Amino acid sequence: MPDPMGTLEYTWPFYAGFLLAYLLGSIPFGLVLTRISGLGDIRAIGSHNIGATNVLRTGRKGLAAATLLLDAGKGAVAVAVAWQFGADMALLAAIGAVLGHCFPIWLRFKGGKGVATAIGVWLALVPDVAVIVCGLWLLIAGVFRYSSVAALVSLAAAPLLAWHMEGPQFAEAGGVIAAVIWLRHHQNIRRLLKGEETRISFKKK
Repeated sequence: MPDPMGTLEYTWPFYAGFLLAYLLGSIPFGLVLTRISGLGDIRAIGSHNIGATNVLRTGRKGLAAATLLLDAGKGAVAVAVAWQFGADMALLAAIGAVLGHCFPIWLRFKGGKGVATAIGVWLALVPDVAVIVCGLWLLIAGVFRYSSVAALVSLAAAPLLAWHMEGPQFAEAGGVIAAVIWLRHHQNIRRLLKGEETRISFKKK
């Protein structure tokens, strides 16, 4: 990635690209979709989160699926556009998009947990990493029935996979993304340690 202390002439396009990716990542699709659908502020229910998992708590599976796809899509689009200007720009855009979702300027920096957006950026950066991360998520969620554990473990594995497939630059960006997601899951981690985390239920209600 570019040296942040480099000359302004060299670095300003990277700062601009990072900012644009951050702004795209900041779009709170879960909040927008639930408000348009007449469900009010999604932050007032459940985990008070703007992501697809909390949208699902409204009982609107289609709306939750749309949120998931749009949150992943904004990450993928940010990286795909940035790829046109090189790998360095794409890696910065990946970090920017995830930070935007987790700390959106429009919501006073109180956003989602970044899992869907992170998978979206990996899909555009290294598709094989995204496929393995999704597979790990499904496997871990199926065995342990904790969505948070599945997210934490699968996305922590992403930098190692990226190192093996693409090299240290991709692993470095993946490490930053994983760290942000672990930070946003601090409440889940606390509940896991106390044995209070909610398990995924496969029973029909």
